[in-house]
Amino acid sequence: MARNTERDGHGLAQMNDAGVKNSSARKIKAALIIAALAATLPGCASIRESRGYIVDPLLTNTVQPKIDNQQSVEATLGRPTFTSQYGTPTWYYVSSITGQRPFNRPRIREHSVLAVQFDEAGRVAKVDRSGVDRVAFLDPNGDKTPTLGRERGFLEDLFGNIGQVGGGGLPGGGGPGGP
Repeated sequence: MARNTERDGHGLAQMNDAGVKNSSARKIKAALIIAALAATLPGCASIRESRGYIVDPLLTNTVQPKIDNQQSVEATLGRPTFTSQYGTPTWYYVSSITGQRPFNRPRIREHSVLAVQFDEAGRVAKVDRSGVDRVAFLDPNGDKTPTLGRERGFLEDLFGNIGQVGGGGLPGGGGPGGP
């Protein structure tokens, strides 16, 4: 009987070792799963991109009405993003920061427009700042552009002109080479 208890004791030790190995294997699997999830998180992060003029608040705040002129504004801020074509001469410095999640379209996160208006003498008359609140978001009307006229199918487009054109050059037609 003593031998059976030794075997049973040895068997329990093996079962305990197996339990320890199973729990450490579970811990390793859990750690690998957590590491894999952590590695995929940057892929879900938003990609930030600056577009247009890169705003430096220190420089944009130095432009003063009735003090600066076109040359000093260009020396301070650089060339504008675009200028007005009609009316009062105005230079626009447009800046946007977009964010894009994987497999999605970019969305505007921050937007600013610095409009520097000049008088007839070329001096700064007014400086106007605006943000994303003045952005107009357009929603196009589907994938089709509406047109005037009637809708024609593929076969009508393909065979629709047969007999419509005056058979010039064909035998029996009214064009050259005909009767």
